[in-house]
Amino acid sequence: MQLSALSAHPAVTRLRAARSAVGEIVWAVGSLWISSDMLRNWPDPEGYWRDTDPLAYALLAAVYLPFVLRRRFPVAVLASTVLCVGTYFTLGYYHVPAVCGVLLALYTVASLRPRPVSLRCAAVSLVVLLWGTRLAEPGIGPLSVGFVTVTTTVCWVAGDGSRRLRELTRQLRLEQEEKARRAVALERIQIARELHDVIAHHVSVISVQTGLAGYVFSTDPETARRALDTIGASAREALAEMRRMLVVLREDGTAPAGDATPEVAGLGRLEELVRRVGAAGVPVDVTITGTAYALPPGIDLCAYRVVQEALTNVLKHAPAARTTVRVDYAEDEVRVRVKDDGRGRGRGDGHGHGHGHGGGRGDGPSAGRGGGQGLIGMRERAMIYHGTVTAEPAPGGGFEVSLRVPVPRTGHAG
Repeated sequence: MQLSALSAHPAVTRLRAARSAVGEIVWAVGSLWISSDMLRNWPDPEGYWRDTDPLAYALLAAVYLPFVLRRRFPVAVLASTVLCVGTYFTLGYYHVPAVCGVLLALYTVASLRPRPVSLRCAAVSLVVLLWGTRLAEPGIGPLSVGFVTVTTTVCWVAGDGSRRLRELTRQLRLEQEEKARRAVALERIQIARELHDVIAHHVSVISVQTGLAGYVFSTDPETARRALDTIGASAREALAEMRRMLVVLREDGTAPAGDATPEVAGLGRLEELVRRVGAAGVPVDVTITGTAYALPPGIDLCAYRVVQEALTNVLKHAPAARTTVRVDYAEDEVRVRVKDDGRGRGRGDGHGHGHGHGGGRGDGPSAGRGGGQGLIGMRERAMIYHGTVTAEPAPGGGFEVSLRVPVPRTGHAG
């Protein structure tokens, strides 16, 4: 993160731009100096080429100095280069010093512009270079033609390959950024789901117990005290759950110094959950069938959260209903069912529980206030592990939430 921020700093960006500009200037001036030195010192005892004069150096300068702008205006620089080199060849000067200018300009176009454009530029460049082969020494004309054709092709292929590599790199970077954005979105959804499950359950318990404590505060102090104890326990449990989430979300994955990592929720804490709901006034019976075995952590948490959400909805909408929780450990899957009898009293807030006649739970799993976030969260959890969740009125009255999740097992537990 720090390196990325540093590389995007305006001063660093300006430094890179200045370094690139200096590099282009050095390249252009160096190319002109080398080509001019070659033109001045190349022997010509047979008089094959026109004598070197100031016009020859001026044409070379017109070929190489515009290379300072070759990355900003590649096609324009190539057009200027081809025009000057064509003139240079027509006047009959020693041809080799000018050839490199055309090839470099062609490579730049092929590396920065689409293939149709670079192919047309390559054809024009090849025609100009073939025009220059007439200046080759006698006897090597055909060899010069072959050399120019091959060299032009190689420069175009190299430039086009550089362009395609750069495009592939850019595409991969965009895909990585998109993947990172999706990962952040999924992480946010997971955090929102955990917050909903933890807060909704414990706040529901606290709400019910607060109402009970207020109702019996003066007439039944002992019951009020037990309700306050339950409120305190629920608040501490909510804080512990929140702390567990924060520990998981820490970048280094470690807890704060001196603290023990909270226990991760799972079916192993089902009895604790049932006791807390029972203390809030909802009697819950738990039945476990099959031989219990260790579930993968994600599936274990998924099953626990589904039970927690289902019991939370009973607390909200049928706080006196009798509820059963059934956990079935099959060989290759785990099944969880939470069912209440629908006989809870109304809350006096206009909702009631409405179980027995099709499920009128205002924000319960079937429909709800807040967009049915409880059911959405349960289904999203189950889908992660290829499981299914159903939430519907039970045939005999009440409401039932069921979860089925396949369990990958390397061995067969007894």
